[in-house]
Amino acid sequence: MSIQQIINQLIKSEKILLASHIHPDGDAIGALLSMGLALEGISKDVVLYNESPIPAVYQFLPSIHRIKKSLGHVADYDTAIILDCSDLGRIGDAAAAVSEIPVLMNIDHHLTNTRFGNFQYIDPKASSTAELVYRLVRQLDIPINTGMAYAIYTGIMADTGSFRFSNTTPAAFEISYEMVNCGADPYKVAHHVYETISLNRIKLLNMLFDTIELSENGRLSVMTLTQKMLDAAGTHIEDVNGLINYAKRIENVRLAALIFERKNGTDQKRGKRFHVSLRSDGTVDASAIASSFGGGGHQYAAGFDIRSSLAEVKASIFELSDRL
Repeated sequence: MSIQQIINQLIKSEKILLASHIHPDGDAIGALLSMGLALEGISKDVVLYNESPIPAVYQFLPSIHRIKKSLGHVADYDTAIILDCSDLGRIGDAAAAVSEIPVLMNIDHHLTNTRFGNFQYIDPKASSTAELVYRLVRQLDIPINTGMAYAIYTGIMADTGSFRFSNTTPAAFEISYEMVNCGADPYKVAHHVYETISLNRIKLLNMLFDTIELSENGRLSVMTLTQKMLDAAGTHIEDVNGLINYAKRIENVRLAALIFERKNGTDQKRGKRFHVSLRSDGTVDASAIASSFGGGGHQYAAGFDIRSSLAEVKASIFELSDRL
């Protein structure tokens, strides 16, 4: 589908819901904020939604308070824009209600995207969904203010691993340079995202270090997070953002997995509900592994949900080690 078709539909829309995936990362947040601010620039009535709390490291972003945990009346919307989600279910419990909105737009850069919605703007070659929002903003000829610049820059920086991953394209640098000229301060972003950590988060990290297990060949590392650990450290699930990277940095590890227990996710018949985050050193396709479990993502970062016992989840993951 052409970008112009997306633009034409956006111009027709009036009341728009924007949503990104649960447990949002920098790209999901950056794309959500920048798209919302852009649409307000052409006088659209917008609501920015995310089911999960926003991680503390992104609270510095201008207009972050605009992201709500309530949809309001779904019947009021004529359009929903789903950002950075490989499938509609990634927005969480509101997926069924949102699917009833007349026009559903799917804007994403995941290779594993299921192509849901009436309109799709999907480019797996883009560095981030924030980059796709930037393209739309430029096509709409909307001036980029400081808030949009911070959101787009942060989205690109976060999804390229601070410009270290293979999706760090010339376009990622060019757009980031432009966002700096539009008011984004690279030091401020890096300071908040990478250099600021609460004492409680350090306590949680120490607990996670104690759970690290390595496969026999040393190529797979697994960390385990329970609700009891979150409570003991005085933290929340959003505080886990980025901690899996410590397990990935272990010498010779090609794939790291973080298993965390979902809150109120126990079913007597089907077992507990877990989310498994995967991080690869680049020699392993994390998205392919996640897809085999019904999830998705990128080559470097992916994830999936699973219902089972913790022992069975671990066993399934450790079985992967022979293929690494």
